[in-house]
Amino acid sequence: MEPNIDLSKYKNHFSLKNKVARCIWNISYLLLFKPFFLNFFNKWRILLLKIFGAKIMWSTNVYSSAKIWAPWNLEMGEYACLGPYVDCYNQGKIKIGANTTISQKAYLCASSHDISDPSNPLILKPITIEDQAWIAADSFIGPGVFIRQGAVVGARSAVFKNVDAWTVVGGNPAVFIKKRELKSF
Repeated sequence: MEPNIDLSKYKNHFSLKNKVARCIWNISYLLLFKPFFLNFFNKWRILLLKIFGAKIMWSTNVYSSAKIWAPWNLEMGEYACLGPYVDCYNQGKIKIGANTTISQKAYLCASSHDISDPSNPLILKPITIEDQAWIAADSFIGPGVFIRQGAVVGARSAVFKNVDAWTVVGGNPAVFIKKRELKSF
């Protein structure tokens, strides 16, 4: 027997303004951001992201195959990189620090659903990745995760908890592997 739930009390999570902005962004993304012949025009992509509200530095590198859900929820520091085929599902805010690399096919997810509520409402949980971090290929970074300075997330890892500074984590779920030590010159 199913519970009797009145779903009419739950309102839409996104305003009309957000829906219109997403529609305009999707068209711009397909026509002006993603085309293969624009692979060499990083400054063009940065300009387009800035127009749509991203707080992004001119020195960042964003590949044309990177998928960005909402540029207005993206912040990137100097020399940060969103690699090929990165999926930046940023319904919630995503902040990527300076000199940080998000490698190919990584998935950053800054939202989830409240499964304790029968209507499964959307919840936004920002992701913060500090300076000098590296998110290796095909990794998943879950909602609300805070990755501290200099941390490395190993390839194909799934991160659901915060990662300490200057550590290496890996696996699914990601666990501590070792401290990251830099060689001096």
